Amino acid sequence: MEASSGEQAGNVDREPGSERLPRNVGRSAQWFVYVFLILFGIYHYVTAGTGIPVDYWHMGIHLSGVLVVIFILYPASSRAASADARNRWLAPAGVPAIDWLLGAVGAAAALWIGFSWEGFDFSLFGHSVRLQEQALRQGDPAGIDIVFGSLLMFIVLEATRRVIGWVLPIIVMVFTGFALFGPYMPFDLLKHPGVEWSQFVNNVYFPSEGIFGIPLWVASTIVFHFVLFGSVAQKMGLGKLFVDVSTVVAGRYIGGPAKVSVVSSALFGTISGSSVANVVSTGSLTIPNMKRLGYRAHFAGAVEAAASAGGQITPPIMGAAAFIMAEFLQIPYSKIVIAAAAPAFMHYLGVFTMVHFEAKRLGLQGEAPENIPRAADVIKRGWPAALPLVVLLYVLFSGFTPYMAAFWGITVCIAVGLVNPMHRMSLKDLADAFYEGGRSALAVGAICAAVGVVVAVITLTGLAFRMGFMVTNAAQSVGGMLHLALTFGPVELLTLQDLTLFLSMLFIGIACTLMGAGIPTTALYIMLATVAQPAFTNLGVPPLATHLFVFYYGIIAEVTPPVCTSAYAAAAIANANPWRTGLTAFRLSCGKILVPFVFCYSPALLLVLPGYTWLEFFQTGLTCAAGVALLGIAFTGFLNTPLRMPVRLLLGAAGLASVHPGIWTDLLALVIAAPILAQQYLFKRQPVAATRV
Repeated sequence: MEASSGEQAGNVDREPGSERLPRNVGRSAQWFVYVFLILFGIYHYVTAGTGIPVDYWHMGIHLSGVLVVIFILYPASSRAASADARNRWLAPAGVPAIDWLLGAVGAAAALWIGFSWEGFDFSLFGHSVRLQEQALRQGDPAGIDIVFGSLLMFIVLEATRRVIGWVLPIIVMVFTGFALFGPYMPFDLLKHPGVEWSQFVNNVYFPSEGIFGIPLWVASTIVFHFVLFGSVAQKMGLGKLFVDVSTVVAGRYIGGPAKVSVVSSALFGTISGSSVANVVSTGSLTIPNMKRLGYRAHFAGAVEAAASAGGQITPPIMGAAAFIMAEFLQIPYSKIVIAAAAPAFMHYLGVFTMVHFEAKRLGLQGEAPENIPRAADVIKRGWPAALPLVVLLYVLFSGFTPYMAAFWGITVCIAVGLVNPMHRMSLKDLADAFYEGGRSALAVGAICAAVGVVVAVITLTGLAFRMGFMVTNAAQSVGGMLHLALTFGPVELLTLQDLTLFLSMLFIGIACTLMGAGIPTTALYIMLATVAQPAFTNLGVPPLATHLFVFYYGIIAEVTPPVCTSAYAAAAIANANPWRTGLTAFRLSCGKILVPFVFCYSPALLLVLPGYTWLEFFQTGLTCAAGVALLGIAFTGFLNTPLRMPVRLLLGAAGLASVHPGIWTDLLALVIAAPILAQQYLFKRQPVAATRV
């Protein structure tokens, strides 16, 4: 292994949402992590094609590997990392002995379920050692189960804290306290009989829920494989193909580099499923190009951040939460891919609209012709790189499991990458890809294990229905007052049910945005979807629309200050103010903010739900797209000429009316917007001095 590879192991980039940099470990530990993660990736790749082991073994192997590497790479604190460097005799290979111990104990606790599943009965030094099989211990865990379960809970929370900080572990501890001290809760609605520690460990530790529940199962059997596919696909040239195609498609037009950023981020989002990875991969090229053309640094970073934040909602490879959603709803992942297509288009339409009119306002042109590659050359050089994605989609939509689709996608990546003379991938590149894929799975694995505790508490105590009732009750109370104010005799502007649904979505959306400031999207989705579904179901919203609503609003936190990891990553590349970049990215993401309301009011936009026609889909989709475009123009303040504030406010009102499904609101939008649009396009444009904001 070359030195650079070892250095990579000890100097890993922060995971999305993490609060600490990994420690600089010794060379032997670097080698260990590098080889370990390659073997870890190979295990997942091979088993995806030959057959995933039984769940308690597979999840145990996955979690044990995640814990071992986290405790090697991530220090307890930045101060501890400095101490490790000074006290090498207490820290073999630069890793404290306590961290080696925590990794080993965590691995043992994660694997204990598999070792003890069938039970055992043997004699040791004259003493009989007997343990019943797990099925007979379910509900009555043995003492050793309680010990290992308690240790694993603590170690998982500590690993999660090291990777992403305190917020999620504190939430898990609050939920744990709620389960244990139910009789002492302050409100009658929250009180329950409480759970003894042994029963709590039984629910949290034994498979089917808790740590070894759906979130970890999805992380270990689906998410890891698609992350690995994205990593290998990048090495074999698929990312470069996306950038080249985007340049050919959009580079020559007004504001070319910014439009290239939007298109390339949308394309790269189809394989990455990670906002930050999207920013780093495409932004390193598009952000400097935007600045060179004349965009301000903060706007260039915001365009990349807003476009890249769509990575988690862009089919076919969406964020980890989308795979968990398929398991929760017990529907094929391909159905979620189809449902997410139109909303993802609306998000990119909003970003694209504002980029276009911002470029017109600044008088910016496209790329010079000599900087745009010929379409024929791009296709000739890059078409083999597209084969893995085509194969993955074919297998996925043929009804096979997602991990089987990922297996064949990775296989074709390897085959094409090793033989393609136009972009040949070396064995070193392949090894690095497996290493980077394994490294990227660390945060997701720890988060899914930790949030499984929350899911177990919600199931054990019925908390979801309690919280759903609270949300609905609050929305009905406020909605009742607003309904009286908006009713004039026989004229009812909005029904009580519409107001209640709107306020319920507003409350859940605010909770998602606020909690998303400190919790990764996957954990946030799992916790709030269980609360939102009972509330929304009572109001007639289909479960798929409910789950997508929470998923979308969890992702909005990626570009919502004060904690907006995508915007901060883009600001670092653009050398811009992070706060200003985040605010601008939030403004650019208006489509993603509004569209979840649309598909809750009109689920026809999701296309796959029964009971809706193509006519309803096109009607909802076209009016929603028009509304998103109008809002983009209003935010930018420019169409053919600069727009004054009253006109911008009118266009914004027309956009909101058009986004809301309904014939009367669509007509209202037309009445407001048509005269303004006609005036702008009939009025002969006068030369406008370029201004910058």
